[in-house]
Amino acid sequence: MSQVQRPPLSSGGLTTAPHVAILPSAGLGHLTISVRLAVALASHGCLVTLITPCPMSRYISDLRSSFRHIRLLDFDLLPFDAPDADPFFRQFETIRRSANLLGPLLASVTPPLSAILTDVSLLSSFVPVTKALHLPTYVTFVSCAAMLALLCVFPSLRKSAGDGPILSIDIPGVGTTPGSWIPPPLHNPKHIFTTQFVENGPALLQADGILSNTFEALDGEILAALNAGAVVQGLPPVIAIGPQEAVKLGAAARPARERDGWAAWLDGQPPKSVLYVAFGNRTALSREQIRELGAGLEKSGCRFLWVVKSRIVDREDDGGVELEELLGEDYLERVGERGVVVKSWVDQEEVLAHPSVGGFLSHGGWNSMLEAVLHGVSSLNWPGGGDQRMIAAQAEKRGAGVWVKEWGWCGGVNREESAPVSGEEIAKRVRELMEDAAVGEAMRRIHEEAVRGIRAGGTSYEALRKFVADLTARGTPEQSSASA
Repeated sequence: MSQVQRPPLSSGGLTTAPHVAILPSAGLGHLTISVRLAVALASHGCLVTLITPCPMSRYISDLRSSFRHIRLLDFDLLPFDAPDADPFFRQFETIRRSANLLGPLLASVTPPLSAILTDVSLLSSFVPVTKALHLPTYVTFVSCAAMLALLCVFPSLRKSAGDGPILSIDIPGVGTTPGSWIPPPLHNPKHIFTTQFVENGPALLQADGILSNTFEALDGEILAALNAGAVVQGLPPVIAIGPQEAVKLGAAARPARERDGWAAWLDGQPPKSVLYVAFGNRTALSREQIRELGAGLEKSGCRFLWVVKSRIVDREDDGGVELEELLGEDYLERVGERGVVVKSWVDQEEVLAHPSVGGFLSHGGWNSMLEAVLHGVSSLNWPGGGDQRMIAAQAEKRGAGVWVKEWGWCGGVNREESAPVSGEEIAKRVRELMEDAAVGEAMRRIHEEAVRGIRAGGTSYEALRKFVADLTARGTPEQSSASA
């Protein structure tokens, strides 16, 4: 799908565009959504400053070269040493503990800021700083509305559960959620993510609004419950502005030799005939499960493009293990031209947008699920951890994906609890995904709703337009004080 073109927003006679700062959190998924939102806000007439606290030098340099009108502001962090913590959550905490450095940085920005958008994982640490500057503070939320509702009620739930596991929870708009769907770290009250989650829930009430990367047709019931105060009283408006579209960073193009293999192969396949298999940046399968998955793809009879990861990495599996060692020496020969297996990074948006791709075997991450919806590609979700069971449940409910609950967690930090899923079972489910007309029709409907929502006049488009219009009318805190 081509990038939706948003015309510059009329400022109603005002000459000063709102200046918005965006503060992303750790992880490429969080940064990606912040970049997409930055581009969308700029196209709506905002001056945008993206604060960059994470060492994503290549990605940030690509952004700088592709979107020169978006300002970049480096945020140097204080050192934080927690060698036993998951590096992903440790980076969250590193940014959070540097909050006292943000005030002078924001105060020095010119022209003065109209608002700041901060990733929800940082909110409790940064909202005291932004409020001290009298700076309107909005939250960016990068998961499904069910996870937002869980965040609202979780602090009291964790307190009532004591040190024990959470068996289930009833959430207005969501329904009964089994404890097995809740992100595994949240069952441990001493986990660093649980501490952050518990602190960020109440901090939502101090924000001026929550910008959520979702849309009405997917999360409408939950959004309605959140905005009606049924989940928690006093919650600021939850504004559905998704799905945010991918942006092309010109300098990020792969070398031609990397692209030619899989992309040229896709060009030669029939429409909607290829299954794309990828499990995100933080999900890795055991070697035994990789072998079973390979057997399943082979037995399915379907064409496939498979991105193999045997270890959790941020962007690319460049370890020393060769494909032949992971899959078996003659696997690639047996599959032949029917499948392509790669270990290098591929452009997921480019794959999902390709007319030959008709299915997606995925870990069910929120970004991946929304990207599949935007391109009308049916998904078989195999959650790998975190919020992905919550996502899979909502996606299945709305026709945005299929979830085989019996498979358990597909890998990553949770893979030790699940026996490998057999190749025969994988082959069966893959064939169902690729051949079931009802699955394809359900995806077609939700895809059309998503595209309609982000076009001019659609619900998500209008929500973002109104957000910018409100910022424009309000002006900067200095302007508001002067007019008062």
